[in-house]
Amino acid sequence: MSTEIDKFDSVKKIFTAYLENKGLRKTPERFAILEEIYLRDDHFDVEELYISMKNKKYQVSRATVYNTLDVLVECDLVVKHQFGRNQAQFEKSYGRRQHDHLICTDCHKVTEFCDPRVQTIQSLVGEMLHFNVMHHSLIFYGSCTNKNCEHRANFQARSQE
Repeated sequence: MSTEIDKFDSVKKIFTAYLENKGLRKTPERFAILEEIYLRDDHFDVEELYISMKNKKYQVSRATVYNTLDVLVECDLVVKHQFGRNQAQFEKSYGRRQHDHLICTDCHKVTEFCDPRVQTIQSLVGEMLHFNVMHHSLIFYGSCTNKNCEHRANFQARSQE
């Protein structure tokens, strides 16, 4: 647990330095949003984050959540994904290993995976084409084959409402 506390302390220092460097205000709301994100281990959209903050009685507006997410993406503490749906998904990025994603087109569940062969392919392609690859994004879209998929059942129930 102390490593998670140490990680969050590092994230707060990076965010503080970024805000100071850009001349942006260091508000309690921004740091509360940062903490809420770093307590999560999933992908989330703006609305989910906003509702989570409201449920915990934080006084934040949607605009503050949107604006803070933009700043967190700019300083590389949060990654923004467009997984083919209209709404962007986010996830924390500090201290996270490189990973790729599977997206179920039926229930929209996001599954992370890590395969060292992808890194090998990235290195080989970079060498062959004389290109310095700094990072990549790999997303597979398809249908999960789990017949008891709780995400599909929840998605279908919401769709019929």
